[in-house]
Amino acid sequence: MPDKIKVLVIDDATFMVKALTEMLDADPGIEVVGSAKNGMEALEKIKQLRPDVVTLDVDMPVMDGIKTVRHIMIECQVPIVMLSSLFSHGEITFEALRLGVVDFMPKPSGAISKDIHDEKHKIIERVKIASDINIDNVRRVRLSRHNARDLLTERYEYRQLEYLIVIGTTLGGPNTVINMMSHISPELPAAIIIVQEIAPKILPAFVNRFNEFTPWRIEEAKEGSSIEQGVCYISSYSDPVVVGYDENHEPCLVKAKGDKKPLNEVFDSAAMIFEQHAIGVLLAGVGDDGTDGFFTIKEKAGTTIAQEIETCVYPNLSNSAIQHGVVDYVSSANDMSANIENIIKKNSDAS
Repeated sequence: MPDKIKVLVIDDATFMVKALTEMLDADPGIEVVGSAKNGMEALEKIKQLRPDVVTLDVDMPVMDGIKTVRHIMIECQVPIVMLSSLFSHGEITFEALRLGVVDFMPKPSGAISKDIHDEKHKIIERVKIASDINIDNVRRVRLSRHNARDLLTERYEYRQLEYLIVIGTTLGGPNTVINMMSHISPELPAAIIIVQEIAPKILPAFVNRFNEFTPWRIEEAKEGSSIEQGVCYISSYSDPVVVGYDENHEPCLVKAKGDKKPLNEVFDSAAMIFEQHAIGVLLAGVGDDGTDGFFTIKEKAGTTIAQEIETCVYPNLSNSAIQHGVVDYVSSANDMSANIENIIKKNSDAS
């Protein structure tokens, strides 16, 4: 019999600790080995109990969830699944994902949730996936704020849209997305669409906060939005968008049909409209979504890039595409932004 996944539950609400413990212990592959009421207590319990995964609340006394994440990542790294009612606070969701939590999930109905058992399957799934994370590849993203007033000319000057960069990822990917977008130049003749694993409830707050830390204009991907140069559109994996045409036959965002995997669908749509000017990027993630979409980009003479598996938190997405021979370039997470810029410059010089 394989060893059970050992979980530490960190939450100051007695009801929530009891509910999470009961639902996790009900799974034969999971064992809750303890609980903690605040971050200070949690750090001691982690060192003592050596859990495989922790679930973590944000709003706690003595040491809150965000401070706890910082200490865990420095003192005793362990995969973290955050569960909080504070999902509408953009600075909290963004900060948690920037620091490297596996996922940030909203508590279903406030701090003391009456219907948390409705989320049982998803929470168990996240804990199991978190236990397989390559924790050595989790990195805190260092950022500096962008002064929108100083950057108005650079940020909103009109440039012709030529390329569409489509970035796909699932769990573990938002951390790399934040790092990439803080370094890639907004002067590229391109727009960006990102489909990532993030709860739709969290996405608006995440986008608002993200917009403060990148020279790109970050927007929530919404049906009917025109695709504009210098804009990055972020979509939830569970509520994805694809590329289509508006009534003026200009590229725009449309709702995915949902009849196949979201990354395949968005890569397919980008390739059909932008053809050789479509650039597909696969980052860390679970599963094999995106591989078939890369086939389509290659067929239309576009370019495909995959994150090297050695730097992935989860290697599955990238590895699937690499193994199927549909990747033009393999890049480390740190070099991804520079490589995308070089590809566009090389293509532009050749044309």
